[in-house]
Amino acid sequence: MAEIAAYIALGSNLSDPISQIEQAWAQLDNLPETRLIACSSLYQSKPVGFAEQPDFINAAAAIVTQMSPRALLAALLQIEARHGRNRTFKNAPRSLDLDLLLYDGLVMHEHGLTLPHPRMTERAFVLLPLAEIAPDALIPGHGRVADCLAKTDVSDIIPLASETATRATRCQ
Repeated sequence: MAEIAAYIALGSNLSDPISQIEQAWAQLDNLPETRLIACSSLYQSKPVGFAEQPDFINAAAAIVTQMSPRALLAALLQIEARHGRNRTFKNAPRSLDLDLLLYDGLVMHEHGLTLPHPRMTERAFVLLPLAEIAPDALIPGHGRVADCLAKTDVSDIIPLASETATRATRCQ
């Protein structure tokens, strides 16, 4: 089976969010038949939906994998569980959130898995880090990531400049 490019959004607002994301990058790179090829900088964003919680730290990752979309999603959910993710209510605070955004341009809608991720083009905290590592990636039905980002208000997203300098070493 050929390697497939996939993109994942990472988010955390509990239990040392920066560390949660760094650990998740390493765990993505250790998935079977998978290699982490790019990590974005870290960004801080306000919570969506349930506002009474800490700000989020967000990032994106690019991988190449031979895992199927379902197997990859299952692996992402296992990583979340290892980080103590509890789905107590919609938009709840979380130690780690991993969303499969894109999988080789695949369009699918099955129980528990929709590709591309259904709300990604509405979320600056997803598009900004994704555009950093894959500006030309195509979001089926929406166009290039960079073009979607250009139509999105990113004024509330704060780059964590001190983290950007060490980003390259995290993904190697």
